[in-house]
Amino acid sequence: MVKVFFGSLLACLFMNTVVAQTPPEYPSATIYAQLKKLGVLGSVLYLAAHPDDENNSFLPYLAKEKNYRTAYLSLTRGDGGQNLIGPEQGIELGLIRTQELIAARRVDGSEQYFSSAYEFGFSKTAEETLNIWNRDKVLADIVWVIRKYQPDIIINRFPGNSMAGHGNHAASAILSQEAFTAAADPKRFPEQLKLGVEPWQAKRLVWNTYNFGSLNTTRPDQLRLDAGGFNVLLGKSYGEIGGEARSMHKSQGEGRPRRKGPVVEYFAHMAGDSAKQDLMEGVVTNWSRIPDGGVAMQAAVDAIIKNYEFEHPEKSVAPLIALYKQLQQLTNKDNWWYQKKHEIEELILACGGVVAEATTEVEYAVPGEKLAVNLFVNKRNPSDLQLDQVLLNTAAEHSFDTSLHIRTAPNTNFSFVKHFTVEPGKPFSQPYWLAQPMDGIGNFHINDQQMVGNAESAPPYTARFVFSMNDISFMVHRPVQYKYVDPVRGEVYQPLNVIPPVVVSLNKDVALTNVEVAGKGKQTVGSLLLQYKFNFSAPALPVTIRIMNGDKALFTKDTILQAEAGAVYAYPVELHSITGKKLPAKISAEVDYVLQGKKHAYTHYLKSIKYDHIPSINYFYKDQVTLVNEKINTVPKKVGYIIGAGDLVPDALEQLGYPVDILKESDINDLHLKKYDAIVVGIRAFNMHEWLTNKNDVLNRFVEQGGHLIIQYLKSNQVGDKKVKVGPYPFSMSGIRVTEENAKVNFLLPNHSLLNFPNKISTKDFEGWVQERSTYQANPIAAPYEALLGMNDSGEKETNGSLITARYGKGNITYLSLVLFRQLPAGVPGSYRLLANLIGLPAAK
Repeated sequence: MVKVFFGSLLACLFMNTVVAQTPPEYPSATIYAQLKKLGVLGSVLYLAAHPDDENNSFLPYLAKEKNYRTAYLSLTRGDGGQNLIGPEQGIELGLIRTQELIAARRVDGSEQYFSSAYEFGFSKTAEETLNIWNRDKVLADIVWVIRKYQPDIIINRFPGNSMAGHGNHAASAILSQEAFTAAADPKRFPEQLKLGVEPWQAKRLVWNTYNFGSLNTTRPDQLRLDAGGFNVLLGKSYGEIGGEARSMHKSQGEGRPRRKGPVVEYFAHMAGDSAKQDLMEGVVTNWSRIPDGGVAMQAAVDAIIKNYEFEHPEKSVAPLIALYKQLQQLTNKDNWWYQKKHEIEELILACGGVVAEATTEVEYAVPGEKLAVNLFVNKRNPSDLQLDQVLLNTAAEHSFDTSLHIRTAPNTNFSFVKHFTVEPGKPFSQPYWLAQPMDGIGNFHINDQQMVGNAESAPPYTARFVFSMNDISFMVHRPVQYKYVDPVRGEVYQPLNVIPPVVVSLNKDVALTNVEVAGKGKQTVGSLLLQYKFNFSAPALPVTIRIMNGDKALFTKDTILQAEAGAVYAYPVELHSITGKKLPAKISAEVDYVLQGKKHAYTHYLKSIKYDHIPSINYFYKDQVTLVNEKINTVPKKVGYIIGAGDLVPDALEQLGYPVDILKESDINDLHLKKYDAIVVGIRAFNMHEWLTNKNDVLNRFVEQGGHLIIQYLKSNQVGDKKVKVGPYPFSMSGIRVTEENAKVNFLLPNHSLLNFPNKISTKDFEGWVQERSTYQANPIAAPYEALLGMNDSGEKETNGSLITARYGKGNITYLSLVLFRQLPAGVPGSYRLLANLIGLPAAK
């Protein structure tokens, strides 16, 4: 028996590890399509700045029509955008959009890569973007991906100028052009060449021009092609597949129709050899590009395709085994060798109808605790494939090196369960780009160069199944996954996560410690709940809980605990009683315990993010509470809130001491609204809920009778195909934004109540802001609306649509494009004082 495993550094380099959710299915037509792809050796790298920047109709055309190996390199993970499906912002939103991109790639058949760049928010110029990003670092990341992936051509989505519409977009094109040349230069980033990659020169760099309505960058003299063709094997056009892929960007509200008919794409030459008729002009895209044996490989692949029987794919197993042996005899084991080796292995199993999986019945594994893994194989089509071994990458490797040599009958389940102890030093399951603190605000810090570019971390455990036939042996890898049956969703696969024995949290991200309510005096919000969860059981466990300010313990409590796995324990903490008169700006929690004479300390919290369209996301962070110690005055008010996109503002209102009711469509009636002094409309709610436009008259009567309607920003003047109706006076928003978070703020009406009661607002209240000042300002502003603030980015004219207000009857209506929704969760004191003033604006006497 010839054992051929070929596990090597090159294999790790050239395969982009993606932890799949539900295992892919291989109906006969899909197998045939993959066989056709086996005969193509051409590759394309599409490059842009963000999730959703990719051309979703064009990627499936490349991957499924032309059968090129296709990948999308998004320089960021979309961290700085807005979330339309939940409250997550920042790195949590980036985690969601990472998985949405991977989900889109499962639809269109492409691969996904990232750089270390962080999306810090909207940027107006490439210069600003490149100043905030570590330009050389991001350039090195792109060069690394090019050298690792080795694309024949590179396609930019954007130009490197203002036509790109976003500084991140333009920067992606500028860096791509630099990387196109740098990747081929051994003097550029030579340290990479010691890690298994080589200089690589792509044939050409082109720009995929576009017609976005008001901006048409296509030209008659550009290379053009129709990417809207119909794939008879899939029963879909590439426009339809693109619509499905685009619709995976659910956190951005990017649901799209399944387009039919022509989809014409245009391309402008940027660098390298120019192309006149075809993107791949001058590139050999079949096996003949491989010297010494490539021509014979092509002939063998063509014969397998020609003789393929749709009703009997198992008849292709033996020819594929022969092809695999032929591949092994090639002397040039380059990037394509490893890629095609992987494709042949998966095709052998697909034709044999082989299912091989490793699953657990638990979502979390804990170091020092037992874990049971179910290893399952079923060969559903008749063939001579034999299961020889199953291995698992544990500390006790040899106990899982199981010699089987089993040739099961067709459609026979073979499974066994292996138990092992999760090794004490097993790393916890943390997204690799979050393992270290960020480098400033522009880049993730990634220690392991081999991880750069990867879409996500490798699974904590991988099962390796060794099959053989006709004296040829090969190995396939399957991640160990958590598998369960949901009563609604059915069978579900999720990632397995290794977590610490104890997770620790505090129940607030921000705590206000100096709130004074008019008529009631000081109402200190000075209590927190320290919560900790044990993921193992132990009797009479000595436990110490601490409140920390940096390395200094502010509070310590010892106890003896009967620890139970999964149990959550809580301890109330009164801030003033433990810190004296002066409160620190940030505090965190720590839990220590002593087991078998050894002390263990834990400070991190496990955060889980769950949405049905993507796998569950888990990550760890040190749960710090920002203490806002500045004085905040409030007046008693009853507040109603209409939820918008990614909304955390209701939490801030409750921190200020306001009772808040969440209002639904049925609540928007005259009788019900009488109980409220103020109604706050969440961000983009008017763009999400048509019923707000339909009930605009009801809201206007609420204002007329003395209420205050506070509307946070709209992204457009539309809700679906309908124009929004907002308030009693003509109103229109614009795309005007102030993206410099430290932009100077001018007080246009310094004596207005909104800037004076119950808090005197000053320039100090605009210190410490994060990401931006204002987005989607009102414009034009017509009387009786009054503009209270003026601001602008560097080099631009002052705009005044960030905070406007008007009287109507006895009440007030206010439009707010100041990004309080970002400042409040960040614990910016001035944002809470501004919010208190908005709620406190008095009605007319």
